[in-house]
Amino acid sequence: MTRRYDPERRGRIIDAAIRVVGAKGIAGLSHRSVAAEADVPLGSTTYHFASLDELLIAALRRSNENFAELMRECGALADPAADLAGELAGLLGEYFSGGRGRAELEYELYLAALRRPALRPVAAEWTDGTADLLSRRTDPATARALIALMDGICLQVLLTGGEYDEAYAREMLGRVAG
Repeated sequence: MTRRYDPERRGRIIDAAIRVVGAKGIAGLSHRSVAAEADVPLGSTTYHFASLDELLIAALRRSNENFAELMRECGALADPAADLAGELAGLLGEYFSGGRGRAELEYELYLAALRRPALRPVAAEWTDGTADLLSRRTDPATARALIALMDGICLQVLLTGGEYDEAYAREMLGRVAG
């Protein structure tokens, strides 16, 4: 039997894992459920990801990249004349504009690091990368405080079922940013 070259398979498996976690939560993630979702043989998932932690790490990295990309594309974060709090509040608004599903999925992956130590460095990568971006506009301690506040606002929206309030976020981020 000839082996089929499929350079996109690993990426499709990661995307499938993200969809499985989005639909069933982390408890519903297995090599078998991901293989079925990606429409690949079970052996493909175990070939690319020996453990579920490896698969979760890849999924968390992919999810982290979504918000990081929004931040990198925001030229105002590098502009000292731009309203930092307003820009960050707008980015959070853009993050929630696609609905709660993406945010719920990303926070579920992010919070999985509480129980799965292998995920902690990936969660830290996101925080460090975001702090580096924000440190272009503020000092490192304030950058970390802004990240903590953004995380808190996002979690409150998700946990209370409320709507994202951009004006509130802008005001609170402005207080922290000084």
